[in-house]
Amino acid sequence: MNSKEFHINSVEALTEVSEYLISLRDEADIIAFYGAMGAGKTTLIKNLCHRMGVTDEVNSPTFAIVNEYVTEEGESVYHFDFYRIKKIEEAYDIGFENYFDSGNLCLIEWPEMIEPLLPEKYIRVEIQQGETDDERIIKCELIND
Repeated sequence: MNSKEFHINSVEALTEVSEYLISLRDEADIIAFYGAMGAGKTTLIKNLCHRMGVTDEVNSPTFAIVNEYVTEEGESVYHFDFYRIKKIEEAYDIGFENYFDSGNLCLIEWPEMIEPLLPEKYIRVEIQQGETDDERIIKCELIND
């Protein structure tokens, strides 16, 4: 099983986590980000997108549910925020399967809301508050059910 834990004390240190996630791209296109409100999911996603060459502004798609960014190479990256959905059917309404099956990277905030829809193989990223306000413990694991 592929898993790694990072102890991060600054936004700059997220680059190490992003590089690790990019190294797993051949394994899975879906990355599910778990963590409490304010844990740093969007901040990590911004760093990851920047490392991948996304030049668009990266924001959490709280109301739109999904944002599409494009890398310098023209590759689409999809960023989901399922925090506001009330029923799993809402994921079907936006055509989640078209995104998930596209072969493009899909970054998911609040995957708890659509967990039954996650594919058998994806990357699970858990972000927890550390002992200080700045510290985060980030666990990355390749799930292959």
